[in-house]
Amino acid sequence: MSFLSESARGMQKKTALLFLMLPVVGCTMIPDYHRGKLPVSEQYPADPEAPSHSAQTDDKTIAADIGWSEFFTDPRLKALIGIALKENRDLRVAAANISQYAAQYDVQHAALLPPIGATGAAMYMSPSEAGGFSFSPGQGKGISTFRYYSAGIGFSSYEIDLFGRIRSLTRSSAESALQQVANERSMRISIVSQVANAYLTWLGDRELLKVASDTADNQKENLRLVRLKFDHGEENLLTLRQAEAQADQAEELRDQQLRLVAQDENNIVLLIGAPIPSDLPQPRPLGSQTILADIPAGLPSDLLLRRPDIEAAEHDLLSANANIGAARAAFFPKFTLTANDGVSSLLFHQLFTAPATTWGLQPNISIPIFTWGQNQGNLDASKALKNAKVATYEKTIQQAFREVSDTLVARSTYLSQSRKMAHMVEASSDAYRLAQRRYDAGTDSWLTALDAQRTLLQTQQARISIDVARYQNLVTFYRALGGGWTEHTVAEAAVPRKAG
Repeated sequence: MSFLSESARGMQKKTALLFLMLPVVGCTMIPDYHRGKLPVSEQYPADPEAPSHSAQTDDKTIAADIGWSEFFTDPRLKALIGIALKENRDLRVAAANISQYAAQYDVQHAALLPPIGATGAAMYMSPSEAGGFSFSPGQGKGISTFRYYSAGIGFSSYEIDLFGRIRSLTRSSAESALQQVANERSMRISIVSQVANAYLTWLGDRELLKVASDTADNQKENLRLVRLKFDHGEENLLTLRQAEAQADQAEELRDQQLRLVAQDENNIVLLIGAPIPSDLPQPRPLGSQTILADIPAGLPSDLLLRRPDIEAAEHDLLSANANIGAARAAFFPKFTLTANDGVSSLLFHQLFTAPATTWGLQPNISIPIFTWGQNQGNLDASKALKNAKVATYEKTIQQAFREVSDTLVARSTYLSQSRKMAHMVEASSDAYRLAQRRYDAGTDSWLTALDAQRTLLQTQQARISIDVARYQNLVTFYRALGGGWTEHTVAEAAVPRKAG
């Protein structure tokens, strides 16, 4: 309709002048934000085993920039991680949270602009109901029904954000949305780490199962030989019972490891969010899942840019800081505006004529005088919440520093333990072999061979457990430095940076 286009152009001129005024008079009362000094040391604890740089990466590439597909080399593990990043339900929740908070930001940001809408109405009344109206000469003659038509375009109770209340709330909503983005990236890193650690646990339990099975088969054969000697009167009942107990214990250990391997697989299924495909590549031996070469830790200040949980905590702090601006603005007058432009007429065929044009402009001001402490209470609560967010932000930094420091300290000690346990397994294996020979030759008792067998089993179990812990520590170190958020290694310029 022509009148709508004309009215719309009229409203555009009026609202355009209003919007030109807003940047001039608009402001916010959000406190200035400055990052304080890091609540941690400027350097990580020294790691005597760490080389100056990694043989696998150049000096400019740090852990957070290494893609998980390059950090992990086991094809089966990489396939499981890929499935987890598509199917994990926690990651889906994190993605849905991003959409939710982004939509909430859109809702809050829309309050900066007037909600313009069009209206149209028609009213019909009998002459008795329309008795309060005055008809022009000849208009009421023969009229059995009173008619009134109107149409227009405009907005109602639009708040002019002179003191930045809406802008502050919009900034708070934006920071909350950015927090969810960081949370999603943190969840992605966590899932990569969890799948890798669960996979290493599964590999370790499989090796322990192999050791338990070999031990059970060996003890079964020893029991057969001891029983044969007992039947021929060459061995006593005590030795036979000891051999039987040792064989039963080995069988019990094998059953235990079978249970643990099955439970490890169930855990992996839960983490990846789908059944394990049957066509995955065969697993590599324990220790072939990561790039094993030590990766540089960088400086504690790098964590501010590389750890998404720290980024999320800072966005949460900035959101609380913006709410202070909204609370401050509540102390000042609130300006609202209602405006409309349209047409109205008693005759429909005259509705679209120039004389039928109407417009209205209704400014309103609301000044807080006595709020009985409500505004002050809201401001105090906002400041207290910000102080709490500051403490949470600093604690998040401290926790990140501790995680990196713990993995650095553990890196050298696990390596030393692994070397010593490998030597102990070799020595225990030789001791058991010699003790078995002495028993077979009749120069030593069965008890000596039994003790040697137990020692060998314990050292084998300890070696595998330490190796699992060592490789899991590498994965944790990679995660603690912010690694795992991307599949492929990225250039320095592509690394996400924080606002503020």
